[in-house]
Amino acid sequence: MNIVEMFFQDFTWDTIIKSGLRVSLILIFAWGVMKLIQKSLRRLEKHLMDKSEAEGEPPSESQKRIETIVRLINQALLLSLWLTVGLIVLKEFGVEIGPIIASAGVLGLAIGFGAQNLVRDVISGFFIILENQIRVGDVAIINGTGGLVEKINFRTTVLRDLGGVVHIFPNGAINTLSNMTNEWSAYVFDIGVAYKENTDHVIEIMRGVGETMRQEEKYSMIMLEDLDIFGVDKFGDSAVVIKGRIKTKPIRQWEVGREFLRRIKLSFDENNIEIPFPHRSIYFGEKSKSFNVQVLEKLQNQE
Repeated sequence: MNIVEMFFQDFTWDTIIKSGLRVSLILIFAWGVMKLIQKSLRRLEKHLMDKSEAEGEPPSESQKRIETIVRLINQALLLSLWLTVGLIVLKEFGVEIGPIIASAGVLGLAIGFGAQNLVRDVISGFFIILENQIRVGDVAIINGTGGLVEKINFRTTVLRDLGGVVHIFPNGAINTLSNMTNEWSAYVFDIGVAYKENTDHVIEIMRGVGETMRQEEKYSMIMLEDLDIFGVDKFGDSAVVIKGRIKTKPIRQWEVGREFLRRIKLSFDENNIEIPFPHRSIYFGEKSKSFNVQVLEKLQNQE
């Protein structure tokens, strides 16, 4: 009780008025800083939205990603601001804030050591979202596992592969990330033909198939460019391999590629172009005859 009385005895009207004015000025200044932060974040949000629109990103996805980033930055800045203001106000009322800061530092250090993996995951997730490395709906390969991106959180990224298996990766543990559907996609093909075929004629037929597909309404909106044929890529054991690429809208490369290969097979059949396949000849010597054959030969000899 004596401590409380001593604490209030140190306060006079003059001290209360001066401290009240200083606290009021601190709160007004903090309010101004808060408004400045919010205004700056609104400008940042508009800048990011304009940039995403210029890059052709779907508005729904870009708005969700940008709002998440801005909200996180806003919460972090406001928390830091009001914690600082709270400590300054306590100091104005005569509270010794040194032990509080020291205790907070020790507590933060302990939490940092105990939850370092969590902190690493959150920081990594923040930069994945900020840099727009992948988005929901993209097809990506993470740490060697490929699949459709279903969720991107600050701590984890969720993939679903072709077999329906869900893979969950902590963001801090992502070592390699390959986005197969960022802005545009490509179907790369290797088509082998027999050595007797004229490769220039084969390439001409392949280009014709690509041009026909681009003229159709279904594929004209998906295929971004004409067929890009690189030429003869290598001489295989039984085929001359021609490599090329079809550039498509994101995640549509497999649909276009399968249809292209189907039409290539039909066109090659119409033009009598051989698609070779491995052959194997098996020879059975005299000592390799089956038991039934040996019995029949003996019967024939006896007759």
